Amino acid sequence: MTTPPPPKHEPHGLAAVAAEVRAQRGIALPLIGMNLTWFAKQAVTTAFLGRLGDLQLAAGTLGYSFANVTGFAVLTGLCGAMEPICGQAHGAGNVALLRGTLLRATLMLLAASVPIALLWTRVDAVLLRFGQQPDIADTARTYVLCLLPDLAVTSVLNPLKAYLSAQEVTLPTLFAAALALALHIPLTVSLSARMGVRGVAAAVWLSDLALALMLAAYVLAHELRRGTTTKPPTPTPTPASPTSSLLRLAVPCCLNTCLEWWSYEILVLLTGRLPDARRMVAVVAVTLNFDYLLFAAMLSLSVSASVRVSNELGAGDAALARRAARVSVAGGLAAGLAGGLLMLAARRPWPRIYTRSPEVRDGVGRAMKVMAMLEVVNFPLNVCGGIVRGTARPLLGMYAVVGGFYVVALPVGVALGFKARLGLEGLLAGFLLGAAVSLAVLVTVIVCMDWAAEADKARTRAGDAGAGRVEPSATKAPVESEAC
Repeated sequence: MTTPPPPKHEPHGLAAVAAEVRAQRGIALPLIGMNLTWFAKQAVTTAFLGRLGDLQLAAGTLGYSFANVTGFAVLTGLCGAMEPICGQAHGAGNVALLRGTLLRATLMLLAASVPIALLWTRVDAVLLRFGQQPDIADTARTYVLCLLPDLAVTSVLNPLKAYLSAQEVTLPTLFAAALALALHIPLTVSLSARMGVRGVAAAVWLSDLALALMLAAYVLAHELRRGTTTKPPTPTPTPASPTSSLLRLAVPCCLNTCLEWWSYEILVLLTGRLPDARRMVAVVAVTLNFDYLLFAAMLSLSVSASVRVSNELGAGDAALARRAARVSVAGGLAAGLAGGLLMLAARRPWPRIYTRSPEVRDGVGRAMKVMAMLEVVNFPLNVCGGIVRGTARPLLGMYAVVGGFYVVALPVGVALGFKARLGLEGLLAGFLLGAAVSLAVLVTVIVCMDWAAEADKARTRAGDAGAGRVEPSATKAPVESEAC
């Protein structure tokens, strides 16, 4: 009989919290940088569309918004199912499940791209149905059709990013994204001069392709290195149907992402029905542009929380998973306060970048005051969504989004904005209340969660492939249930 390895000495108290903060910081900071490169890429694209003319700017912006809502949001949501599966598989040491999930998720996204592509070919008809001018609809169709290759590229790129982040590998993604941004600028300069709006769209998917190729090369090298430096795992049971597990998680993950994104698109549409619609739409556009910057941090903190919780659950360590969740929520609250203060501080200088109109500047200043309070809630809300996603229970996040944004935020926002005549501030106040309801639901779920039971389910789901791994019961005291 072999002698089990000596138990690990885990840090306790403040040292344990500090260790968890460092672990999450190592994941989140590179992801924030990567997301900011995406924002910079969009800024470059928008700037060059503007240089081509007002028609190209309006059509390109409208076309990309359509593509984002109907295509990229769907692919991003579907790919969210990789986070709990790959995170828990990494924690359990199940390399086969990690690799298999990468392949299955890529094929799933490629299959989903086919009906999306068919819808994109009819974008002009959709825009005309919603009252857009024929020349804008026709140019938007040209732009969207030239973006079609980006569906296939995104179907490969998103799973690669999720595969690496689930293993707490984020620096290579940041470096590759920075290189892709550096390539995107000269590509856009060259192709826009030669091909107009088609060239701007082509530069988008070509730079994404370069990023996908760099990450694919890194993953291949990483897998070859792992294959030569690790011992083969002891054969152990794996989930009976990994494909069905992926699909079962993918649908609520997709709905969760899309419903939240769509709610903000509805907010913009509602703003267009307010008195002085042209000014109000400009105000909300400038305000949301700053929110998009903060969203880079929100999304990164959410992924970090999901990765840390899923890794520890897959390793069967309920105590560390619970600690990771608590540290994540505390970090989300702190980041929310910082984001709100930053929004308040920027309410005067930020609109000066976009407009010289004093009416629009004043409107942005008032809207950003309400938006600052919304950011205080949005940060922990996204983090809590990442936590429940890490436990492979994305349905909970979807219910919270539906209840908060569609049952509360939109009806209350409409009542305050139109009936009470509070305008855009009323609409945003409704979203603030809805986000607070969603946050309350998710915090209640997390507080009442039985972490020991979640760890057991994660080990069953991921398969315990870690040869020689020490069982938590042999090294740590049993975790008490926190179920309500």
